[in-house]
Amino acid sequence: MNFISILMLVLSQPAASPPAPLTDIQMRDLSCVAVLAIIASEQERGIASALDYPLLTERGATYAGLVGERIMSETGKTREQVRQDILAAVAAQQSRGGNGAEADEIVQADMAKCLPLLDAVVPPKPKPDLNQCAGMLQLAYDEVHEREGLSKTAQDLKTLAAVLDSRARDSMRAEGLSGQESDILLTRSREMILADARQKEALGQGSDLDFDHCFALAAPEDKGRKYEH
Repeated sequence: MNFISILMLVLSQPAASPPAPLTDIQMRDLSCVAVLAIIASEQERGIASALDYPLLTERGATYAGLVGERIMSETGKTREQVRQDILAAVAAQQSRGGNGAEADEIVQADMAKCLPLLDAVVPPKPKPDLNQCAGMLQLAYDEVHEREGLSKTAQDLKTLAAVLDSRARDSMRAEGLSGQESDILLTRSREMILADARQKEALGQGSDLDFDHCFALAAPEDKGRKYEH
């Protein structure tokens, strides 16, 4: 087949259909992707108002990926086109602005709408209790120490593990358990977490527990704050 024949064949093919316009629901979901991304970014920077919400880095990224894939499937848009839609939604969200109480009200209204959507699509992981967190941080320290020695990360994990171990023992002591009983329960908790982690690793899966919650439990104690279980 010569060049002219190929050209005529190409020209005779129907043009690709343009992507379908975004629906109200798709626009709402893109707006929520933008809101969650902004709050997650503020959480990573330690902005206090953003830390009032559940940690969103992991779940927000998963939600954004699922929304993007669904919109590509429903509209015929390319990945790059959906990426541009998300960036536009972020820019639109940031331009809403506001100052002081007005800005807080806007964020609260957006999060009241978007958090239930996030929870429905990417349910939050169960929160581990003090004993589980003490075991999880100790195992995390052991793993990092074996790989990196007493690096800054290892030192931080060691400190957090010690804080959680102490708080777990205080809590069990308040419940009337002896030091030996506390040792047994903490050891058993670590062994169960390690066994579960190895099983999931073999299956290519991650933990079912909300590891970030352990950092919240290890945070400096507020006056009158009680340990969570």
